Amino acid sequence: MSRKSILYTIVLLAALVLVVASYLVYANGGSGAVTSVDNGNLKMDITSADHTMGNPKAPLTVVEYGAPSCPICAHWNEAIFPQFKSTYIDTGKVFYVFRIFPLRSLDLAVSAMAHCLPRDAYFSFIHMMWRNQSMWDPDGYNIADPHAALLHMGVIAGMSPQQTQACISDQQQLQKASAIGEHAQKAYGINATPTFIVNGKLEPDMGTWQAVQDTLNRLLKAQAGH
Repeated sequence: MSRKSILYTIVLLAALVLVVASYLVYANGGSGAVTSVDNGNLKMDITSADHTMGNPKAPLTVVEYGAPSCPICAHWNEAIFPQFKSTYIDTGKVFYVFRIFPLRSLDLAVSAMAHCLPRDAYFSFIHMMWRNQSMWDPDGYNIADPHAALLHMGVIAGMSPQQTQACISDQQQLQKASAIGEHAQKAYGINATPTFIVNGKLEPDMGTWQAVQDTLNRLLKAQAGH
């Protein structure tokens, strides 16, 4: 069995074995406290383990479920996110939450790597992985050894190969990453990325900058009318 197959098998089996327990971990707030964000009488539970930007008291809470291996997510991050951040997050209109929705075993590994880094490096690492999918993601790219590729990406992020190996072998972090995906499926019926939940409701049309503006401006107008 190749090293690639071994990595896939270990991570996938860990996720499958722990999926029920991991959902309970997430549903009970994981290792952190739960804050209920109330926007327009729609409450969303944001745990201390969530990675966020902006003001929690903003009129809109936007939760993005994305996958590091998702090319559409990578495009959204590069083409749309900077405008979204400057127009809505930085101006106090949106409280932004990002959660990894694992599409494949490598997404679990990347999530575990991200949580090994200092908390303030989380977004820059995820963005780096999106911008450099061709260096580590075998889905669509000629990556002969995904395991070695992940170790290399870890070095770029400032981790030694030994540190990265420990991260992607951390059963607790793999369990937590699986839990997020399980919760998203149960709570919102999510099965693809990127998917956006705004004030507790799935908003399917957020794929272009114009669609983002139309959706968020409509919801902000409705909020102002209350």
